Amino acid sequence: MALRGGLDLGGTKIDAVVVNDASEIVGSARRETPRTGGPPDVVKELAAALRDAAAAAGVEPAELAGVGVGSPGEVDREAGTVARAGNLPGWADAFPLAAALGEELGTRVAVGNDVRAAVEAERVLGAGRTYRSFLGVWWGTGIGGAVVIDGRLWLGRGSAGELGHVVVRLDGAPCPCGRKGCLEAYAGRSAMERRARRAFAKGAKTDLFELMRKQKRDRLTSGVWAAALVRGDALATRLIDRAVWALGAGVGSAINLLDLEAVVIGGGLGTRFGVPGAERIAASMQPHLFVADRPPAVVVTELDDSGGALGAALLVA
Repeated sequence: MALRGGLDLGGTKIDAVVVNDASEIVGSARRETPRTGGPPDVVKELAAALRDAAAAAGVEPAELAGVGVGSPGEVDREAGTVARAGNLPGWADAFPLAAALGEELGTRVAVGNDVRAAVEAERVLGAGRTYRSFLGVWWGTGIGGAVVIDGRLWLGRGSAGELGHVVVRLDGAPCPCGRKGCLEAYAGRSAMERRARRAFAKGAKTDLFELMRKQKRDRLTSGVWAAALVRGDALATRLIDRAVWALGAGVGSAINLLDLEAVVIGGGLGTRFGVPGAERIAASMQPHLFVADRPPAVVVTELDDSGGALGAALLVA
């Protein structure tokens, strides 16, 4: 039985899996994404995570048929490079991720966009398998998107589905991409954390950072945000409300353009908030829909946190 590896490279964490021919997970591991350094430091953590998953599966990385990596940023699948990964440390210029990681692991490596990989897994194995067309919305460190039309991922000229950089407010908040008013500038976890830290520094009362310390985190993870909402924290509630408003505007505009059957919500925050979160996004989207009496279904990923790594493994199927 041929085993394959899959790596989901996120701004907060790296998920690694080893799967069999049926895409069943036989080994898994997780590591934190480096916050400092540059691409070589990220490659070392990717390799370490994959080695951990391979050890759990009882194999060596070099014995795998291949390893796929789902990465944020501008991905060139043919060249195996990644550039402009704004939520990763020091990653602006094109870096040969496939070659560098392949050398570390001793097997071939394929690189693809992280959200497209996760959405492809949902199309084949998860919540998207009953729809011919849908929009994948990955709400996490940033905002990722991918589009399935007629049962296939729509790639455009290579950058289709960049939902996070749909403008929801002209000349609005600065985005990590260098532009203003993008959806990610309002709903991405990193952008929300920056805004929370500024408010806290100016004297706003919040439990967010106390909860962060209690959970032994050095950033406001999805678990911290969820715990703050349970406490009724005013700042956290306001920032999540703002994110849901932006998601409604961005997703609604995408549906008006493409008239898709469904929206599949994933990502760290999307998965954490689950069905209630998806229902809030659906309600926020409704006023923006041109055909308001025929909204798309809004559902949550069925593959949870493993979807990105499973999709990455499909890159070498």
